[in-house]
Amino acid sequence: MQITAKTEQFALKVPFTISRGTKVAADVVTVEIREGGAIGRGECVPYARYGESLASVMDQINGLPEKVNRADLLRLLPSGAARNAVDCALWDLEAKQRSERVWALASLPQPGPEICAYTLSLGEPDEMELAARENAHRPLLKIKLGTPEDMPRLEAVRRGAPRSRLIVDANEGWSAEIYSELAPYLLRLDVGLVEQPVPADQDESLIGLIKPVPICADESCHDRESLKHLKGKYDVINIKLDKTGGLTEALALKRAAQEEGYGIMVGCMVGTSLGMAPAVLVAQGVGFTDLDGPLLLGEDRMPPLAYDGRGVHPSQAALWG
Repeated sequence: MQITAKTEQFALKVPFTISRGTKVAADVVTVEIREGGAIGRGECVPYARYGESLASVMDQINGLPEKVNRADLLRLLPSGAARNAVDCALWDLEAKQRSERVWALASLPQPGPEICAYTLSLGEPDEMELAARENAHRPLLKIKLGTPEDMPRLEAVRRGAPRSRLIVDANEGWSAEIYSELAPYLLRLDVGLVEQPVPADQDESLIGLIKPVPICADESCHDRESLKHLKGKYDVINIKLDKTGGLTEALALKRAAQEEGYGIMVGCMVGTSLGMAPAVLVAQGVGFTDLDGPLLLGEDRMPPLAYDGRGVHPSQAALWG
C-alpha cells in the first residue's frame, strides 16, 4: 500500500464571503492510495476554525504507517479533515479492488439524486437580491448572514426568490437573544432552518429557548461524541465529512443522531466533486442537503458530479466510489 497526499487549488467562479471572511479559491488536500494495481482517492478541506491548515493536514497524513485500514484510522487520527481524505480514499480503493460501488460495500440502498441547497454569499442587500433572482429557479437557497444588518439582506433575498425554500446560516454570528428577536421575521419570510446562530462555546444559551424555527448544530457537532453535548440545544445536526473524519464516522453519526431524534442536514466545505461524492451517500433521505461546493467553482474534477432539477446525483465510479 502506498499513501500519497498533495495540496491543490481550485479557483472559485466569484469570491465567496461569510461572516468570517472571503475566499477566492478552494484549497484542498487530495489523497491517493495505491494497492494491487488499484487506486483510491479522497479529498478534504482543512478549516482554520478547527485549528487546521494545509500543512497540519499533510503532516497528519504523512505520519500514517505504510498500511492502514478504516478501523485503524479511527484510532490513528482524530475527527477532522486529514482522516476524512484517507477514509474516503480507502472506501474508493476497496470499491475499485472489488469492482463494486461503495454504497453496496456499506450495505446502503442504491442512491439517487437529492435536492441540494445553493448558497448565496454574504453581500449588500441589493447584491444578494440580484443573486437570489438569478437563482430563483432553485428549490432551496442557503443565505449566509451573521451581521448586525441581517434583516435587510434576508428581505432582499426573499424578494429575489419568492418561491424558494430558505436556510439561514449565521456562522456563529448571533446570540440567543438575536435569534429570539428575529424569529418572527424568519417565520414570516418562510425560513425553514437556522444553522449555528450562536458561537459553539456559548450554545448553553439555547437551552430552554423557544425555537419557532428549527436550529441546526454545525460548529457544535463534529462526530458521535458531540451528540451528548447537544441535548436541549439543537433540533437538527449538520454532518460534514471534514468534521466527522470521513464516510465511516459520518454514517455512524447519522444513525446515532436519528436514533436520538435529531433531524439531519448534510453539508460541505467549499471543495470539488471528489469531496462531495461520499457525502451524497450520507445525504440520502435527509431533511436538508447542502453539497453545492462544486457549483461555486470555476473548475472541477472530471467527471464532475451532475446537478439538475432533481438535485445532486451520485458520482460515477470514475470519480469516486
